[in-house]
Amino acid sequence: MEDEEHDGGEVAPERRARQSVMSDVPIIPVIMFIVAPCALFLFTSDVTLPRIRIEYAGAPAVASAKEQPPLRQLTDRPYTLGPAVRDYDARRAAWLAAHPRFPAFVAPGRPRVLVVTGSSPRRCSSRDGDHLLLRAFKNKADYCRVHGFDIFYSNAVLDAEMSGFWTKLPLLRALMVAHPETELLWWVDSDAVFTDMLFEPPWGKYDRHNLVLPGWDDAVYGAKSWLGTNAGSFMIRNCQWSLDLLDAWAKMGPRGPVREHYGRVFGAALSNRAAYEADDQSAIVYLLVTQRGRWGDKVFLESSYVLHGFWKGIVDRYEELQSKWRPGLGDDRWPLVKHFVGCKPCGGQGATYGAAECRRGMERALNFADDQILKLYGFQHESLNTMAVHRVKNETGRPMDVDDEEIGRLLHPTFKAARLL
Repeated sequence: MEDEEHDGGEVAPERRARQSVMSDVPIIPVIMFIVAPCALFLFTSDVTLPRIRIEYAGAPAVASAKEQPPLRQLTDRPYTLGPAVRDYDARRAAWLAAHPRFPAFVAPGRPRVLVVTGSSPRRCSSRDGDHLLLRAFKNKADYCRVHGFDIFYSNAVLDAEMSGFWTKLPLLRALMVAHPETELLWWVDSDAVFTDMLFEPPWGKYDRHNLVLPGWDDAVYGAKSWLGTNAGSFMIRNCQWSLDLLDAWAKMGPRGPVREHYGRVFGAALSNRAAYEADDQSAIVYLLVTQRGRWGDKVFLESSYVLHGFWKGIVDRYEELQSKWRPGLGDDRWPLVKHFVGCKPCGGQGATYGAAECRRGMERALNFADDQILKLYGFQHESLNTMAVHRVKNETGRPMDVDDEEIGRLLHPTFKAARLL
């Protein structure tokens, strides 16, 4: 304010003094003195500065060259899931003996089961994709809670070479060796839905088998059809045989030339299949067909109930099923699993069926399954086409006195009553 009081634009003595001091300082040399050491450090230091990668919501970021391993060539050493495991059965038996609090069988004839599922690490590109995946996971969690199973959900790609369909193999191998207490691992695709919440597989039927696949002997061994089974829902025992099978299976899965080569091999060896790149389902059929003597005796192809069922033709009949039968059958009258093959609930390329049709069918299947849970608490969906629910049982002041067989069957698996015939 004092400077502004001088007339005629005269500059105050104090300001003149400050300007004189500033004019005497060599500006450019000072800047060079500060900047030069920094530049020298950046160009000569071994310190790696952090990289910044921007990912836009809804669009997958392009991985850098350092993040993607080089494509494995046919002349390279065959792919392995990890170091070869030897004497696994004996080592696992010793571990179980040393940890009796974690038995592989939780009751006589009842194995400890780990249901394994997962989805892409990326956000879905479709509008409803993430919501459908959430509901599909909730469906699996409900089924596991009812039956006392453990569950593991993965949205990580453990090995970039094993992308796409093949991501399940490194995951299953990692879970086996990390959980010796688990007797059976049950892989279920993210777009597969449990629709019979009461039915439980007949475990004793598989005592002498290590891999349970949905399918038929005639279709796999006779017709050599890659559609003779489905890799969207299967069970595998935690043992040396299974680790060896996973290693043999995975050799055909690395992305690039190896996967393309085996795709041509499958096209020539299997029926109803073109020579596109190798998928895990064709690979397991190829192993069974070409090496039946090594693997076949320990593989059970299950067709007595719906371990995997195609969704078309059933999602519009759920009301009919409800009027005729009850859960606990697991077969075509009340299927255990329905798999939305040909749909892409998360979006992306390659869908066989329209998004609206798939979304409607998946929502009906999820509501059909969810009704079996909601009824335990006195509620039900108003229809299978809506998320809205309404009360179907009157509340009572003496709930423990209610004689409800379904509660005994579903709500308390430890004390579950005998299975319905």
